[in-house]
Amino acid sequence: MTNPNNATANTVHQALFIGANALDIPTLRILRDDGSLYADASPPVLDRETALRMYDSMVFIRILDERMLAAQRQGRISFYMQCLGEEAATVASAAALDRQDMIMAQYREQGALRYRGFTLAQFMNQLFSNERDLGKGRQMPVHYGSRDIHFMTISSPLATQIPQASGYAYAQRLQGLDNTTLCYFGEGAASEGDFHAGLNMAAVLQAPVIFFCRNNGYAISTPASEQFIGDGIACRAVGYGIQAIRVDGADALAVYEATRLARKQAIEQQEPVLVEAVAYRLGAHSSSDDPSGYRSREEEERWRKQDPIARYRLWLVNRGWLDEAADQIATDALRQEILEALKEAEQVPKPHIDTLISDVYAEPTAGLRAQLEALKEHIRHYPDAYPATAGRLD
Repeated sequence: MTNPNNATANTVHQALFIGANALDIPTLRILRDDGSLYADASPPVLDRETALRMYDSMVFIRILDERMLAAQRQGRISFYMQCLGEEAATVASAAALDRQDMIMAQYREQGALRYRGFTLAQFMNQLFSNERDLGKGRQMPVHYGSRDIHFMTISSPLATQIPQASGYAYAQRLQGLDNTTLCYFGEGAASEGDFHAGLNMAAVLQAPVIFFCRNNGYAISTPASEQFIGDGIACRAVGYGIQAIRVDGADALAVYEATRLARKQAIEQQEPVLVEAVAYRLGAHSSSDDPSGYRSREEEERWRKQDPIARYRLWLVNRGWLDEAADQIATDALRQEILEALKEAEQVPKPHIDTLISDVYAEPTAGLRAQLEALKEHIRHYPDAYPATAGRLD
């Protein structure tokens, strides 16, 4: 631009409005439902080890989600959120990154965490908020985080991670790093003000951040059609001068390729990129939600036929990289392993009450220590109300 308004100066002499649907945004799809490739598709270059690791991560999360939702229903954990139907979007996008790239998630990206190497024990310790939890039992279940694998701790408030990702990626640029920050969020979070502030900030500062929107159709119970009228989320990027791509979120190969190219663009051009993965949230929003109140069984079954794991499994089998009999044996063994890990984590004590005031100041203040002693005295007076703590006050 050559004017202070930073707007194109092409002039016309008749009133001309830009149509609301002027952008025609295609959706990248590489895999057919039967696991075969589209004739004109350009699949990513994947080695067998990476391809199988992606599959193992997706299967792991599917089984973990089933088991832990059941555990919540049994009253063994307080809360849970599944990734059901979005495993390909979260795992394949993480697979396309460098391990030093930062990930800032919302709360349905446990697939990315697993691909990065988060262990079964670490999942369980966090879900049970026990003394082995990396977060010291201070977060709700599914609010994971790990400094070692560059996965920022999850925060419940929607969209706060978006401007944070812009700032983190800007710092990566200032340090001259060949890394990016990938920021996950849902289309519901894109209705928050932080989404707009974060995108504009990244565009103006030329931060190498990948905004990864999981458009799964529902913001809790609100369908996308009641959230916005525009063409999904990808079109919004253009308004901020950001390149965007839309991809079939149930197609692991398409998600991997879109993210790989987005990362290349972000780092080489030092600019933000937005990826919109269109999938379907097959499960409830959370263990506190009942989707039967706002969508039909028929709708769910229609989307269930596009199961991302089943499609990817067929591709692996077609390539001769996966033996179905061996896969079934491994899946059965994994179910048992997850159940045993659950039982173990359930027996680990909760963090000691003294940790309640740590990590705020270098040394707890006199005021905090006095409050802690008052709390302990209260628990001693009513031990039956605090069974997990009453026996470990000293």
